[in-house]
Amino acid sequence: MRFCLWFICGFLAVTYSFAGQPVQYPDTKRMEHYDDYHGVKVHCPYRWLEEDVRVSSEVAAWVEEQAKVTEAYLKTIPDRDKIKQRMTDLWNFEKYSAPTKIAKRYYVYSKNDGLQNQSVYYIQDTLDAAPRVLLDPNQWSKDGTVALTALDFSEDGKRLAYGVSEAGSDWSIVRVLDVDSGMKLDDEVRWVKFSDLSWTHDHKGFFYSRFPEPKKGEKFQALSLNQKLYYHRIGTPQLEDLLIYERADDPRFTVSGSVTEDGKYLVISVGDGTTSRKNKVFIKDLAVADAKIVPVIDDFESVNAVIDNDGATLFVKTDYKAPKGRVVAIDLAKPARDQWKELIPESEATLQGAGLTGGMFVGSYLKDARSQIKLFDLTGKFVRQVNLPGIGSASGFGGRRDETETFYMHTSFAVPSRIYRYDMKAGVSSLFRAPKVKFNPDDYEVKQIFYASKDGTKIPMFITHKKGIQLDGNNPTLLYGYGGFNISMTPTFSIARLVWMEMGGVFAMPNIRGGGEYGKDWHRAAVKTKRQVAYDDFIAAAEWLIANKYTRPEKLAIQGGSNGGLLVGACMTQRPELYGACLPAVGVMDMLRFHKFTAGRYWVDDYGSSDNPEEFQALLRISPYHNLKKGVKYPATLVTTADTDDRVVPSHSFKFIAALQHAQAGSAPVLARIELRAGHGAGRPVSKAIEESADAWAFLVRNLGMK
Repeated sequence: MRFCLWFICGFLAVTYSFAGQPVQYPDTKRMEHYDDYHGVKVHCPYRWLEEDVRVSSEVAAWVEEQAKVTEAYLKTIPDRDKIKQRMTDLWNFEKYSAPTKIAKRYYVYSKNDGLQNQSVYYIQDTLDAAPRVLLDPNQWSKDGTVALTALDFSEDGKRLAYGVSEAGSDWSIVRVLDVDSGMKLDDEVRWVKFSDLSWTHDHKGFFYSRFPEPKKGEKFQALSLNQKLYYHRIGTPQLEDLLIYERADDPRFTVSGSVTEDGKYLVISVGDGTTSRKNKVFIKDLAVADAKIVPVIDDFESVNAVIDNDGATLFVKTDYKAPKGRVVAIDLAKPARDQWKELIPESEATLQGAGLTGGMFVGSYLKDARSQIKLFDLTGKFVRQVNLPGIGSASGFGGRRDETETFYMHTSFAVPSRIYRYDMKAGVSSLFRAPKVKFNPDDYEVKQIFYASKDGTKIPMFITHKKGIQLDGNNPTLLYGYGGFNISMTPTFSIARLVWMEMGGVFAMPNIRGGGEYGKDWHRAAVKTKRQVAYDDFIAAAEWLIANKYTRPEKLAIQGGSNGGLLVGACMTQRPELYGACLPAVGVMDMLRFHKFTAGRYWVDDYGSSDNPEEFQALLRISPYHNLKKGVKYPATLVTTADTDDRVVPSHSFKFIAALQHAQAGSAPVLARIELRAGHGAGRPVSKAIEESADAWAFLVRNLGMK
């Protein structure tokens, strides 16, 4: 039975003071609204803040008042403008992506001159030829909030399908460009989200996945259900697109399609509707008219990624009977698992991804969260390991099977992304492009330590800072984490983190359980009713930094975004005395209702669901929104979210900050920074990224007592 009693009352605005600066929070009404979960009545006093800010004038007014309070507070921090200027100066350097060879005709890459809001895509006939602009998203809007989300070239390279997203939304509109003339065609495909784009080799059209058009007013909040795979033929309206595959038996399933490199098969992946990525695999022979779609893997027992094919043999990366991943060959004539041929067996390192370039398998591995790249021939025989330029993260190695060159990027905490050209035959890397950033990497050091979590498990953690710091417990330290959805945290360069370290800060990043650094078992160790394990790992990292004199609670800040925002919210409600400041960004803060909005239903495999009695109890224990207690002294907190976030809807952060302001018994400020015309993070303009990072560091300067 669902029990609801509505009683709306207002609370007087409360004023706190910190460092002599008064903070007066908006008057946020509370409601006597209760939900019944398996006989347990749970109070949700800020249910009204779940209304879409674009629809509810009341929520919009509340957002405006919160923004005024936060801006007034940040303006009082003298270092704010200095931090922003320094961040802008450092950010202003050329940034390139690795070039990709298209149809043996030209190379495509992205470039940002430094402070352009969006990177520009260029095309050139050879690596030495003059480039020309292919797509410039900066021309699509005045404020830089319209971004490129996906692209795929036709086999002959003459046409390009690309996705366009506005204000950071997950929704994309797919358009088509004539590459040689630079003219945009009339084709337009809407209601696309979480989709591949893949052309047939006759160049006449492409496959894509879409959802039904949402009802009016529900575009940014409605659940993402009933995804279907379509084929769009160039020159025809979307209404005439051909439905290729759907799963009416379960609207939660995801459906995507991609064409093999030889153009023979359409590979259809059907996901189980969660972020576990467990999937079924189906094949459609594109060379046979009206060919049926046939199953290859018809259960949800494993995560399977088709690498490519050799005739009627599929090469597949799978975690079936291999928690850290392996590569198998599947004969389409006899696809049963007992007929699979193992090519690359599971190893101690975690196989994160695999491709087929230059006639060899390229395996991207993680060994203690550090990249390793290994090459194998088509029989699975080990050929060589790529000698990477140092400890860090490597990405790229794309290309066709008949190409002998490829490109990759390599980065670390103190090294910006450098692009290397790799000769697949000779096995030699050569530096292709190196950015010129106005700092000296030799001034910084990076180390990796292993610490014991609450249950004794050894957890790796990267620590980086300026050389020569004193371990006296007085260093301002930023502890960053994620720990979910099988996603791995690896060393990457960040201008914002560089500025933090320039300011004397220590940056630490543990590879807590829930992530994918050590494969499926590491991930599954912190899901559903075991979710607390990730928070224990993160809390233990904070305790290690304090015990080893890097910092002390008053000087320690914690940060995370999305699932990492949940991590910060859970840890600050469980151990508020352990931190001096908290920066939860776009976090999942209401663990009882997350699955009722947009992409939230995908997360049930990691989090569990309040619809399940046992999982409800576990979720209630960790839910940040529900575990704030009036009268507790919480650390200084800057909650960040965005009005167009349709991945983690902003009501999570709205309700959390309202409850936190109501509960706060200490003098530390608890504020919300709500970005307008922005989403979950993808496609965010450079200008907004700089402003948000500068505000966060200014907040830490004030609240950690930094000089």
